[in-house]
Amino acid sequence: MSILTLGPAGTYSHRVSLSFSDDIVFRNSVTAIVKDVSDGTFDKGIIPVENSIEGSVTESLSSLVDHDIAILEEVVAPIQHALLAQSTTFDTITSHPQALAQCRNFITSNYPDLKLEPTTSTASGIDRATEDDSIAAIGHPQSSNEKLKTLAKNIQDQSSNSTRFFVIAPPTKRQKLGKKTSVIIYPQSDYSGLLLKILQTFADQDINLTRIESRPSGNKLGDYLFHIDFEASSDESRTLEVFSNLHAIVSENGWVRSLGSYNVTHLS
Repeated sequence: MSILTLGPAGTYSHRVSLSFSDDIVFRNSVTAIVKDVSDGTFDKGIIPVENSIEGSVTESLSSLVDHDIAILEEVVAPIQHALLAQSTTFDTITSHPQALAQCRNFITSNYPDLKLEPTTSTASGIDRATEDDSIAAIGHPQSSNEKLKTLAKNIQDQSSNSTRFFVIAPPTKRQKLGKKTSVIIYPQSDYSGLLLKILQTFADQDINLTRIESRPSGNKLGDYLFHIDFEASSDESRTLEVFSNLHAIVSENGWVRSLGSYNVTHLS
């Protein structure tokens, strides 16, 4: 089965995807991946959703709002960054914005005056550095090649750096069983105690939240929706009670979307 993921070859998403299949198809953005999986063009995709240092991948969260999908599995992968270049002389460092941010301390301490150039992926940065000797790239240490040397390893700000990925499928593949469930809530209203009501319905059922994040709805300034991950299957009676209460809370203007239940795999 083909798996859609962020390209070009060599991205961290690509490395995670190889744990599931050798048949990899690339897209140049997370949005394109989610769209093609949502409409059934592809049966499966892998996207990054959160990093332990820099937090959520905003494009992924926005895409999950704009396109309906199912989460089949969460994969947690360690992230090791290296500085790669053709020589020790360069004037620009390039990589995905998240990778640049995850290595902020290293860059500030060693190359405070260099230009930082964001790219669509770490692999794209490697390609840029391979083509241009004035550019260094941040990427996986195994991304070195005949032209690129590894100048420094483990340059991420924290050794515990890791990223969560979602294995996604069309909404018809949504699962009811799993240790975790993800939901998106758009109240489309604003009043005192609204968030408390939402959180209280989970607390009343003794359901632990593993993540909650507010994101702008894009409709108007100050209008938000909420991404929530919690530890329970969507078919449990307590989860069904939560969903019933959430629908009641947002019934006037908003909506609630479950992305399904899933288990978590940790890669070494």
